[in-house]
Amino acid sequence: MIGKLTGRVDYRAADHVLLDVSGVGYVVYCSDRTLAALPGKGEVAALYTDLLVREDILQLFGFTTLVEKEWHRLLMSVQGVGAKASLAILGALGPDGVGRAIALGDAASIKAAKGIGPKIAQRVVTELKDKAPTVMAMGGTMAEATGDVPVVESVTPSATPAPAPKPQASSAQADALSALGNLGYAPSEAASAVAQVMGEMPEAETSDVIRAALKLLAPKG
Repeated sequence: MIGKLTGRVDYRAADHVLLDVSGVGYVVYCSDRTLAALPGKGEVAALYTDLLVREDILQLFGFTTLVEKEWHRLLMSVQGVGAKASLAILGALGPDGVGRAIALGDAASIKAAKGIGPKIAQRVVTELKDKAPTVMAMGGTMAEATGDVPVVESVTPSATPAPAPKPQASSAQADALSALGNLGYAPSEAASAVAQVMGEMPEAETSDVIRAALKLLAPKG
């Protein structure tokens, strides 16, 4: 299994790139967004890859991050979503946008991708809704492993110590904070939104906390 390739960009086509890895050329199919992010010809690029094996063909698909690769894998698990459709969705929304759309049940955003109809878009958000928080939190989990996660202080300190949260609530809060941080929200605003949601829905599961927090953080107007 080829999980990652690092090599020089030989040429870039409309839907793929040729990477020269120690004299061996690999054709790697990518989304429009990923292709645009790659460096110029002759420069070194690194892509996480997923190998599609069929009876008549072997195809490599490339991604700039592990989160994008994981979304591709999950999108491909939805009936009616092939590699081309998955790349179209990721190209239109990016991995963060896909996670946000699925967490909010926003099928219209998924439908905006080229070639994606309303039935497929609805199927994507329905089937992947419960898996979205885990993927959205991947960025935070990887940052924790390298010690790059900022410490989030309590937003509303109190003289009276707060009771210890239940394990389920604590896990949902931590996962939601990690997911929101991975989407680019500042620790303070993410913590404020999650704290408000947990106060109103203390028994909420991670996916519900993320959806409610995203609604609070969405621009008003």
